[in-house]
Formats: sequence, structure tokens, C-alpha cells
Amino acid sequence: MSPDRWDPRQYERFLEERGRPFLDLMALVEPQAEMRVVDLGSGTGRLTRQLQQHLKPREILGLDISPAMLAESATYASGGLHFERGDIASFSADHSYDLVFSNAALHWVPDHPALFARLTAALASGGQLAVQMPAMYQHPSHRAAAEVATSPEFASALGGYVNREYVLSVAEYEELLRHLGYARHRAELRIYRHEMPSREEVIEWVKGTLLVPYQERLRPEAYERFLARYREAVLPRLEDVRPYVYEYRRILLWGRL
Repeated sequence: MSPDRWDPRQYERFLEERGRPFLDLMALVEPQAEMRVVDLGSGTGRLTRQLQQHLKPREILGLDISPAMLAESATYASGGLHFERGDIASFSADHSYDLVFSNAALHWVPDHPALFARLTAALASGGQLAVQMPAMYQHPSHRAAAEVATSPEFASALGGYVNREYVLSVAEYEELLRHLGYARHRAELRIYRHEMPSREEVIEWVKGTLLVPYQERLRPEAYERFLARYREAVLPRLEDVRPYVYEYRRILLWGRL
């Protein structure tokens, strides 16, 4: 098993910026009494706690696969809020939840038609689905990582692994939600403009997310070389201005059965 390289401190270095789309997603949810909620990819638990405070549900379960993130989230567990280790790629439940919620996690999971069918099956009658996912794979910050990963220097050490784009288009999600039987639904692309001191901060951003699977698969010295090659590949593609505005594309989905 690959070592857990998720670092809560690195991830939350951009806490405000990562929190903005979460708040937008949470605003799409229609609160109701005594909800049972699951948060897929709950991370440090900080935002799951905000979700609990907003919805005041009977129960909310946060699922995450990272022991480091779960150790952090344990500080937020209380009352009806608890956290468990689980792989969101294999999550399934039988009409158990009034809300399946996932903020910035499902883009790691392949085969979204099958995935969303499983998530829908987890909903009780009248249940809601709320999902936010980055849609960034055409951005230089993401394309550069894939190019370095598939280069002769790293392809073998990574066993052919490369972060792939599993996220569909807005139109495809609209059709998928309709096909899955959501009586009301919406899908939209939003662009968040994150102002950073310089373009170098983009590297700090992706070190907390995009580059983690590469770090997990490489020996420490190889990952340092990977990071150096990534820096060489990405910086010339980003405008050298101060402040630098990192335009981050995200898809927000909501549906109610």
C-alpha cells in the first residue's frame, strides 16, 4: 500500500480559497429536519463541521481514505458528527441518506455514470445529491504534471500512473442527473479567481492536492526530482505577474429525487 502523503497543513494553506466553492455548494442544499448526511472525501473535517452547523442534521458521517486527514478530523467529531476511513470509489449504501454531499473529491474517481448511479442508490426518497469537482485538467498546472509523469524519467517508477480526467461536461452531467431520475437538478461551471502573491504559489497549491498521488508512488528523492521537473515545466506557462490570478474551474451539481 502506498504511504499516506496527504498533509492537512499543506492542504489548508489555501483554506479560504478552497472554502469558497464549498460554501457555494452548501448553499444549493435544501435543509430539512432530521437529515442523515454522508460527506464523501471529508478531508480535515473542518468543512464537514460547517455543514453540520448549517444543516443541523440528525447524523452526518464523513468518509475519507487518508489516516492523516482522519486524525485531523477527529477533533471535530461530536454529537451526530463522526468520521470513518473509507474509499469513496467503492462507496455504496441502500437508500440510507437524505443527502450525499461531496466537495472536491469525486474527480479522483473513474466512470462517473456508474459512480453517480451508486450515489443515487444511496439516497432515500426525496433525497439530495450535492457535488463539487475541479475541472482543471486542461490548465497548464495540471497538464504539466501529466507530462512529467509520462516522461521517460518517471513513467517506469510510477508504474504508468498519471492523474486522468474523469470529470464530464456540464451538459453530460445534466443528462446523467435527468437519466438517474432527479426530479429537480442543476449543473453549472463556475470559475474562481484566486489572487496569489506570485505564480510560484500555484506549485504550493498543487503540492497539497494534484501532486499527492505522485508523491505516494515515488521514493522521497525521486519525488524531489519530480517536483523540480514540474517546476521547470509549469512556470514558463504561467504569466510572471504579481499578484498572479489562478483561475480555477469547478463544476457544481445538485439534484433532488
